[in-house]
Formats: sequence, structure tokens, C-alpha cells
Amino acid sequence: MIVKSMIELIGNTPLLEIKIKNSAWKVYLKLEKFNPGQSMKDRMALNMICQAEKEGKLHPGGTIIESSSGNTATGLALISAIKGYRFIAVVDHHASIDKIKIIKAYGGDIVLVGDDKKLDEVAVVEREKKALELSKKIPNSFVPRQHENINNRDAYIDTLAKELVDEVGEIDELYTAIGTGGSICGTALGLKKYGLKSKINAIEPKGSIIFGGEGGPYFQSGTGNPPDAEIPPIIDYSLIDKNYYATDKEAFNTCRFLAKSLGILIGGSAGGVIFKAIEDIHKKSGKGVAVILTCDGGEKYLDRVFDDDWMRKNDLIDASIEKKLSEWLEV
Repeated sequence: MIVKSMIELIGNTPLLEIKIKNSAWKVYLKLEKFNPGQSMKDRMALNMICQAEKEGKLHPGGTIIESSSGNTATGLALISAIKGYRFIAVVDHHASIDKIKIIKAYGGDIVLVGDDKKLDEVAVVEREKKALELSKKIPNSFVPRQHENINNRDAYIDTLAKELVDEVGEIDELYTAIGTGGSICGTALGLKKYGLKSKINAIEPKGSIIFGGEGGPYFQSGTGNPPDAEIPPIIDYSLIDKNYYATDKEAFNTCRFLAKSLGILIGGSAGGVIFKAIEDIHKKSGKGVAVILTCDGGEKYLDRVFDDDWMRKNDLIDASIEKKLSEWLEV
């Protein structure tokens, strides 16, 4: 395939079948790391920019400013480079060093906030506040505000969902992370649009408060909602059938196990989704089809999830997780 722009490579990511022991279920991983920015957020970054152009909110030579843990910022930086916009990412320490380097490689500028936060706390409120402050000072600027931008959610209806319908057909269970709610709600709307009655399962970090609870700190990046942040208004709870909480240990040790046993390098939150999905599917009788959305690749987390010293320092290594996975999965 020959393309004329990296934008044309967004979407149409591959599916990988994995086998669960003693189960008649077909299980597929949707590998969103094969987008050019290495995450599913490329889809929404492109749609938010294109719609802002159509609506007259973004003009030639303008500046895009967004709060992000890294993946949305990477997608925006990539597309800004192609379209000729300046891009500023407002990040906190949850954005890995590798993500920051990638954003800079695309020409993006970095503004770091949340210095007073602990390593396992997310500075969402501070990031969003700083992004809006910068937009007031910088002329011809635009803040997508992904957490409340309907074009975030709409980005997945006729792309990711349509791909799944075309590639898989009937889907009984869909498992995916939830943060802003854009990908899970947009994909759910798309599956309904194309006639599927899939059950939608949301996985958030333990400590996130999207489905209630007091909340607490967590290391998983780009997913969930910390206790001090408002619930993103684009989340439609009526589209979600069931929710699960993944601990950091479950998420990160799953990533490490899959890399070593199946050669699959995925990001931290994707590990949490896969663990909870496999845990649920291996209990099911009969047969069916499940799709697990893996939001990004592990290449951006080499200094954390895949770093033995960092894992030990934060008391995150847990051999029991790998033992469970080896009992559930055919490897």
C-alpha cells in the first residue's frame, strides 16, 4: 500500500487471536499500537482537529494546546506537524519520558505541571487549568478539551467500530479501558449503529472514580479518572453493561507476561484491560466471540512498566499475576 500522508495510516489496525485454555471462546486483541502515533488516540486527535477546522475554531498557523498523559498529545503532535500547526502539550509526571521525547520529536512543546503530586497521583485538574490559561495568552490558539469534546467520541463510530464489524462480524463481549469515555462510548455507539448487540465492559484502574467509590492513587496512565476531577461529560453510562477495576499490579505484570510469553508489547492500561477480560472470559461456559481493545504499545513505557528497578521500587512485581495468566492462556 502506498500513501501520501501518515494520516492515511491511522486506523485499520490488526487483530491478534489469543487462546484461552479449555474454552470455546474466540478472543481477539485489537492492536491499536499500529497507528502511526502508536495508540488509538490518533483516531480522536485527527477527528478533533478536522472538526475544529470545519467549525472555524482552528485557523491556519494556529496553536493547539491540550492536557494529556501522553497518547492524545502524541496524536495531536503528529497531526499538527503534518498540517502545520504549533502544538503544546500540558503534561504531568504520568507522561513517561519516552512519550515526552516522542512529542518533542514531532515538534511539540512541553509544559509540565503537578510538581506537588505524588508519583501515583494524576494532575488532571492542574493540566486542564494550565491549558486554558495558555490559550488566553496565545493568540489563534485552540484547546480541544478531549474530556468534553463530542468529536472525541464520534471519532470511533465509523472507524474502530466499523473495522470490528467488517473483520470480526458478531461480537458478544467488548472489553476496553475507560478514561474520557470517548473510545468506549464511540465504539459502543458504532457497534449499535451497525446492528450488533455486544455487551460493553469498561475497565478502569483501582482508585479511579468513574463508577463511584472514594478513589485513590494509581500509576496506570491515560485511563480512569482521579478523585479530584469531574467525570467527563461525554461518558454515556447507558452504553456500558459492566465495569471492572484493575490494580496496577494486575495491569503491569500482565504487560510483562505477554511480552515474555507471546511477544506482545503493550501499554500499562492495556494490560489491565487484558487481565480483567481474560479473568472474566475463562469463567464463561459455552462459546462466543470477545474483542479486547489494547489502546497502545509498550514502547512508551520501557522506563517504567518494563523496568525491573522501577517496578521493585514501587512494590509492583507480583509473580501470582503471571501464574494466573499462565493457567488461563495457551502460550
